[in-house]
Amino acid sequence: MPALKLLKLPPPVAESWDWQMDAACRDVDGAIFFHPDNERGELREERVAAAKRICQVCPVRAQCSSYALESGERYGVWGGMTEEERKAARRRRVVR
Repeated sequence: MPALKLLKLPPPVAESWDWQMDAACRDVDGAIFFHPDNERGELREERVAAAKRICQVCPVRAQCSSYALESGERYGVWGGMTEEERKAARRRRVVR
């Protein structure tokens, strides 16, 4: 009987996530970036505005928004963009 060949997993690629270590949101309650079920109107607008204020001063905003667009992130505010804004940005990319 042939010997079993063990699968070797690739090494972790932590370098591709290093940008998150410098994110302005790192020590912030993540709930501000993700809406609870049925959140609408003024409460949602205020939460999104607060999240975007954090993103505005973030040194890794570009990496964050690129990640969210490329990975198809469906929920939350990433790189200063809401779900709807990312969806529109992806549609614009397809049209080009």
